[in-house]
Amino acid sequence: MTCPSRRRLLLVAILLALPSLATAADASEVFAPKLAYTGEAAATLDGGKSSGTAYAGQLMFGADVNLDAAFGWRGATIKAYGINRHGTNLARSSTGNSTSVQEIYGGQGTRLANLTLEQKLLNDRLVLEAGRSVANIHFLGSELCQYFQGNSACGNPTYVFRTSNFTWWPVSSWMADATAWVMPDVYVRVGAYQVDPSQAEDGQHGLKWSTNQATGWVVPYTIGWRSPASARLKAKYEVGGWQDNSTYRDPLRDANGNPALLSGQAPASRHGRSGAFVRFEQQVSSDGNGRGLTVFGAALKGTSGQLIEDHFLQAGLVQKGTFASRPQDSIAFVVTQQKYSDIALENLRLARAAAGGSGTPYDSQVMMELSYGIQLTPQLRIAPNLHYIVHPDQFDEPARQRDLPNALIAGLRVDWSL
Repeated sequence: MTCPSRRRLLLVAILLALPSLATAADASEVFAPKLAYTGEAAATLDGGKSSGTAYAGQLMFGADVNLDAAFGWRGATIKAYGINRHGTNLARSSTGNSTSVQEIYGGQGTRLANLTLEQKLLNDRLVLEAGRSVANIHFLGSELCQYFQGNSACGNPTYVFRTSNFTWWPVSSWMADATAWVMPDVYVRVGAYQVDPSQAEDGQHGLKWSTNQATGWVVPYTIGWRSPASARLKAKYEVGGWQDNSTYRDPLRDANGNPALLSGQAPASRHGRSGAFVRFEQQVSSDGNGRGLTVFGAALKGTSGQLIEDHFLQAGLVQKGTFASRPQDSIAFVVTQQKYSDIALENLRLARAAAGGSGTPYDSQVMMELSYGIQLTPQLRIAPNLHYIVHPDQFDEPARQRDLPNALIAGLRVDWSL
């Protein structure tokens, strides 16, 4: 047996054992078990490429290990999480666009998603974390995502993945980041995440730790303000960006500067892309018990590189507590716009013309989602949802001869947690 195989078996065994260890009385202060399941069903009601249904699921298991309680290592925690993702993607099979309405699809199979050591210092004003993880659970994430199913806004604004090699859950790689609270309510965060596209391939389990297929690093950074814990109306405002020095394929041209689709040559290999963002979450009403209305929004823009999207806009709201008889239910709405770049549109126009079509696809895609969350028990929540996609993009099928029709999609999200 090879060393990587032994390491794989050992880590999988540890991840599977952590939840059961945490249930022991003498381990209750050491282990915080993590066990959760999310399922996302979707069906095309009208428009898109064809009618159809799809279901995607995600099982998460693992634990946080408090090293202070275990060994007296003050401020230190090990975070070990495994993921199993399974199912199908409606965007690929039916809708026809490249942005899914099932945000947990991707990185299929069972893999190590996170194995990091977190160290808190200076009375928790400095938090360091390093190991195997992903950028999108540390940057541009939000707890409001749990109220949505679509991938244009949930998980993270999809723009960051389409214009950089921002690493994404659950495809882990080497990383390190630091958060410093420079004032009681103001923080600065910066990280470095290795880019290794081979980690996302079928059959990978997050246990191949060699760096010989890495192509560079993505470095995200954020300056943020968070309302004090005592504030009646909670809020968070952030400004930041990312620098990506890894390789990527030019969306239009080959190494000679000609459209690759016409020359028959491979797209040129490029290095270096960057972007910037602003975003906010602001509670505008509260009953003092966690219920109330929160509005949120974001804008992302590329600042360098050859990009397929020009900018991304997002706006939405979440009402926690809907009726007096349903204080734990929620209603949520979000709308996003993805605006494509001129070079991406030119490539789509050339592909359509080569296939016998004419004209240029629409220059942006708008996605909307309306969701109602029903809290059945403290551990179980279901959320029926509706999606409407205006001008579905054609990046997955650039040779289509005509535009995809607007699509109406019904969904159902189920969340269960330990």
